Amino acid sequence: MALGTLLIRADASAEIGTGHVMRCVALAQAWQHAGGRVVFALAESTPSILERLRSEGFASESIAALAGSQRDARRTAALALANAVRWVVADGYRFGHNYQHAIIDSGLHLLCIDDNGEAGEYCADLVLNQNLHAREPLYSNRDARTRLLLGPAFILLRREFEAWRQWEREIGFAANRILIAMGGSDPRNLNSVVLRALQSIPDNELQVRIATGGSNPRVDQLRRAAETCRGKIQLDVDANMPELMAWADLAIAGAGATCWEMCLLSLPALLIDVAGNQAEIAASLEKASVAVHLGNWREVTAEIIAAEIEKLRRSRERRQLMSQSARSLADGCGAQRVLREILRHEAHAARIGDFSPGKHTCGLVRAQ
Repeated sequence: MALGTLLIRADASAEIGTGHVMRCVALAQAWQHAGGRVVFALAESTPSILERLRSEGFASESIAALAGSQRDARRTAALALANAVRWVVADGYRFGHNYQHAIIDSGLHLLCIDDNGEAGEYCADLVLNQNLHAREPLYSNRDARTRLLLGPAFILLRREFEAWRQWEREIGFAANRILIAMGGSDPRNLNSVVLRALQSIPDNELQVRIATGGSNPRVDQLRRAAETCRGKIQLDVDANMPELMAWADLAIAGAGATCWEMCLLSLPALLIDVAGNQAEIAASLEKASVAVHLGNWREVTAEIIAAEIEKLRRSRERRQLMSQSARSLADGCGAQRVLREILRHEAHAARIGDFSPGKHTCGLVRAQ
């Protein structure tokens, strides 16, 4: 079956971050590798994100509408039909039931990437929740046609992580190399808070690297801070993330998609939920002994961060447990599994000769 063109509807900005687009890049890469073409449709974007999509060979189109509105849905459907698209992927918290219906009613297949069941009601062909806390009851209010892809087996990791799938981490007696990874745009300016925490630690052995994206409006401010802060601090903008994660002994990060990248690299982490929908992700990873959940960004202080860094830096045994637990969750094959489920679902629809709602088999898909 020829793949044709995949349309991905996701947004990025300094305010909402870049995570939705960046994890969709992983699926887009898998689609492209299998011979298909990819178009990203964005109502919000940044120059850095558009350049990244261009460098990957993906087309990008602007959606002149309020994200998640019916106007957005109509324009997205029209763009899909103009590009002979069969599948639309929607990743974001604004694509609710009415939006999904508009896409489906246009004769298109739809995959929704969702983290917490926030849409309430679902009618997409496939719903993907790659998180550890993903459970079927989150999506009990769904059409009979909707199938669920749940859990870390479906983690979307970009192809730059493929070379690291067999890499093994060595856990040292002290964690002196610290990675700060608060997202591509860091909308809460948490990089500065973490830097203050590290400044308060009197250890000349510390080496710090800050990973951020070109979408961060405070890059110049961070660069100046790195130059003036005591100790060895380096700012990395749009850097190779697996290399940075392999370099680090310990990370302080936002509880978004970066969590799963760190799992593949077996990197112990302290997590801050930057948005309300990240709290469940961070809590579930702490329960699984993968990370330490520091709490909500409004409550976490530099003093709290510094204290937890010191505890974890000095406990090799705890970091070993976290590293082993993290690696067991991610194998780097999630994008290929999602692609396989898309093709399987389409083949099933073709066999029964009907693409209309209500005539597809529902169910929970277990990774194979």
